[in-house]
Amino acid sequence: MAFESLSDKLSSIFKKMRGQARLTEKNMEDMLKEIRVALLEADVNYKVVKEFTNNVKEKAIGQDVLSKLNPSQMLVKIVHDELVELLGSDDSEIHYQNNRPTVIMMVGLQGSGKTTSTGKLAYLLKNKLKKKVLLAAGDVYRPAAIDQLDQIAKQVGVDLVNLGTKVSPVEISLKAKEKAFNEHYDVLIIDTAGRLQIDEQLMKELNDIKDAVNPDEILLLIDAMAGQDAVNVANTFNQQLALTGAIMSKLDGDARGGAALSIRHMTGVPIKFSGVGEKLTDLDIFHPDRMADRILGMGDVMTLVEKAQEEMDEKEARRTANKMMSGKFDLNDMLENMRKVQKMGSLGGLLKLIPGMPKISPEQQAAAEKEMRNFEVIINSMTPYERSNPDVFKFSRKQRVANGCGKTLADVNRVLKKYDQMKDMMKQMESYRKSGRMPPGGLGGLGGFGGMGGFPQ
Repeated sequence: MAFESLSDKLSSIFKKMRGQARLTEKNMEDMLKEIRVALLEADVNYKVVKEFTNNVKEKAIGQDVLSKLNPSQMLVKIVHDELVELLGSDDSEIHYQNNRPTVIMMVGLQGSGKTTSTGKLAYLLKNKLKKKVLLAAGDVYRPAAIDQLDQIAKQVGVDLVNLGTKVSPVEISLKAKEKAFNEHYDVLIIDTAGRLQIDEQLMKELNDIKDAVNPDEILLLIDAMAGQDAVNVANTFNQQLALTGAIMSKLDGDARGGAALSIRHMTGVPIKFSGVGEKLTDLDIFHPDRMADRILGMGDVMTLVEKAQEEMDEKEARRTANKMMSGKFDLNDMLENMRKVQKMGSLGGLLKLIPGMPKISPEQQAAAEKEMRNFEVIINSMTPYERSNPDVFKFSRKQRVANGCGKTLADVNRVLKKYDQMKDMMKQMESYRKSGRMPPGGLGGLGGFGGMGGFPQ
């Protein structure tokens, strides 16, 4: 994940700082020097780094942090607030029009993933924000891009204005806007052509489209892997088109994250969405405060809750929770809950959203996800009666299930053991809920996914 190295380094710096009985000018300078190095190594622009550390120092002195008995917590808060400011603390969401379609123009360099991101944005607006979306295929220079957007539109379930490659992008955009107004769409997204590099012809065409349709939003697709080049690209596009926002793609990759931390400050263009994977579902609304929480290892509970709400019907979730808390849930419920967790994303990604959860290695994550797939295969090999009544399992039934799915008796026993552990854990949670006490070690004390992949507890 982007920012992972930066997050690790900042956590190490603050951990070391917590070991100091009092904070002095000397050890604060040492800490700021380490933060400066960590940000530079994350490919953050050096001007941004300098201003960031100066602001932290000024606020620390202004709030008299050096005289506090517990200065580390205050410094973490100051760094957190500065990160939020850096990422764009002002309102960076799209403001949708009430009485007419909101027109969004997508721009970017060729090969940056603009067409795919257009589809992801359409999916997010349609499925999460319940908007009626219309797409327009304005890249007339690449027939493959039009075909790709056509396929994406069908997958997402939205309409597409496709006039082929013989019509000018301006005319396509005007026809799409007319259709959006006449047929009462909430949002029109125009996918424009890109170039391998910024040139005069590209900018003229984009300005012609802008003048013709007067878009409410002009969003630039930026590849997080591009590093400081992304800032230069954003600056040029912004000077020519007056961008209203950016979509930062590949924030799930091993990009160092410097572009995301630099771009808002260097260009004034807020990041409005972040791409976190290759699927059409992998685009999130960008929240600067939540990203700051993640960078500082504080988790992101709000995003976790939203992911859960997207995948789980509220009434069904409440029914399942009541069954689980009473200890009455069966293997069908266990399988259903595992599938819902899998839909929410990778286990490693989900655990990062939970404050205080241990970091897991790629090997541990792969082992846990393999275990979950094995569990699903084994449970699916059971009869409906067995899934509803796990207590009936004796040796002969276990052997039959193992033979039927190509697993071992030990694999079947592991599923049943995990089921018993979850059943006991839920009873324990219910008793703590009634008493108002937290289990020893917080949520981690109850095990969670620990037994499924050897995660550290």
